[in-house]
Amino acid sequence: MLRFLLSFAVAMTLATSVSAACLGQDLRLGLTDAQRAEIDTRVEATPYAVGNHWTATKGDETIHIIGTLHLDDPRLDAPVARITPLIESAGVLLLEATKEDQDRLQRQLAADPSILMMQGETLIDLMPPEQWQALADAAKSRGIPPFMAAKFQPWYLSLTLAMPSCMIAEMREGQNGLDSRLNKIADAAGVPSQSLEDFMTLFKIFGQEPIEVQIRMLSAGVLSDEDSEDQIATTLASYFDEQVAESWQMSRVLAPQFSTLPKDEIDAVFDKLEEELLNKRNRAWIPVILEAADAHDAPIVAAFGAAHLMGDDGVLNLLAQQGFTLKRQPF
Repeated sequence: MLRFLLSFAVAMTLATSVSAACLGQDLRLGLTDAQRAEIDTRVEATPYAVGNHWTATKGDETIHIIGTLHLDDPRLDAPVARITPLIESAGVLLLEATKEDQDRLQRQLAADPSILMMQGETLIDLMPPEQWQALADAAKSRGIPPFMAAKFQPWYLSLTLAMPSCMIAEMREGQNGLDSRLNKIADAAGVPSQSLEDFMTLFKIFGQEPIEVQIRMLSAGVLSDEDSEDQIATTLASYFDEQVAESWQMSRVLAPQFSTLPKDEIDAVFDKLEEELLNKRNRAWIPVILEAADAHDAPIVAAFGAAHLMGDDGVLNLLAQQGFTLKRQPF
C-alpha cells in the first residue's frame, strides 16, 4: 500500500524521469461506480482541486504558482512554451530544490551512505523469509539485485518498488521534468533560482519512522511491475487533465485493494503522510514565498509538485488566507 501512494509521490514530489517506454493504463477508466462517487465526493470537498497554473495577487505583488510534474513527458513541451516568458521576466524562481541543491544532495548521499542504506543487519535478517522473497522478486523484476535491495532502508526500498522497471531504466538518463526545465530557462535568462526548503527535507520525512514500522509498511503488499506502470500512467493522465486532487484521492480510495493492512490503518497512514509530505512543508514554504514576493519588484514564480496546490493546507489556500486573490491561469 505504501508503494501505491509513493508511486504518486514519485511523480508529484520527487525528481526522476520517465518516457513512452512506460505503457500503463489509466486506472480511472476502470473505476466502479462506488469508487468514482467516493473520489468525486472527496474532490468536491477539496479547495483548489483543479488547475496547474494560478496567480496570487495582493497590492503590487504577483506570484505565479505552477504545479509541476517531476517526470519527463513530451506533453510538457506546450506548457513550458507558455511559461517561459513568465520565467524570463521573473524576479526569482522558487523551486523545491534548485539544480545546485540537487547536486549538493548527491554529494551528501555519496558522503553518507547510511541515509539510504542499512548498516549492519539487512532486510533478509529482519523479515520473515516468505515476505523477503516477495520483495526480492519485485526488486529483481526491476533490475535491482536482491542482495543490494536487502541493504536499502525500508522506506527507500518502498519508494524504489513504487517505480516500474521502465522508469528505473530512464532514471539513469537524467532529469527533465517541469522543475528541471524551468530551472534551465531561469539560468539561461539570468533569473536567480532559490530552493523552498533544505535539500534533505524529504529524506528526513521518509526516514523518520522506526525501522519496525517501515518494515510493516514494506510488507503490506508487493505491487507488480504492471500495477506500478498503471499507477504512473494514471498520475500522468490526471496531471495533464489538471485534476490534481482527483489523483491524490484516487490513491486513497484504491489503496485497500493493494494492501493487507486493515482500512483504518491505511487511512491513518494516508493522513500522516499527507500531513508530513504535503501540509507541513506547505506551511513552511509560505514565509519563504512571501519574503521573495516582498523582495522583488517584478512578479515571482513558485514552481513545485502539483499535489502541494490543493487542500485546506495547500499553498493556494494558505495564500488566500494571507489576503491574496487567486485566479486560475491557462497551463
